[in-house]
Amino acid sequence: MPPDRPRRQSDWQPSWRPYGFGQARQTHRIYVTRLGPFGGALLFLVFAILAVAIFLAILGAVLLWVPVVALLVVVAAIFRLFRR
Repeated sequence: MPPDRPRRQSDWQPSWRPYGFGQARQTHRIYVTRLGPFGGALLFLVFAILAVAIFLAILGAVLLWVPVVALLVVVAAIFRLFRR
């Protein structure tokens, strides 16, 4: 469209819907409240459980390699004895 030509309403047809497929054109409210002592304790408990779960997963992965490394050390010692 040249800049000197005014835009007509019939020239502009959007190829997309501005509000999505099933979304209504209305205002949504989000309510935010302060965290009380019970909510704070519950949030702390959730974080503590997550931290313990991550720690146990890492500890399990480390403890899984302990027998493998011990086996490699024993095999290396046996090969060293046979080499002499």
